[in-house]
Amino acid sequence: MANPKVKLSRSRVRRRRNNVERLVEYGTLSKCPRCGAAKLPHRACPKCGYYKGRIYKFPEEEETEE
Repeated sequence: MANPKVKLSRSRVRRRRNNVERLVEYGTLSKCPRCGAAKLPHRACPKCGYYKGRIYKFPEEEETEE
């Protein structure tokens, strides 16, 4: 297995990871078939929490100010 010859600095590692995060953040959005909200492909919907017809996470309830 290949091993690096020199340790990468924090700035080089973070510079590389910054591009990966940007791709995920601004990547192609798909439409949720259940509620129609925009979501990342192959991820649970942030609005209804469903993915492939099953609930994977409960949607976060919005707090109302009273």
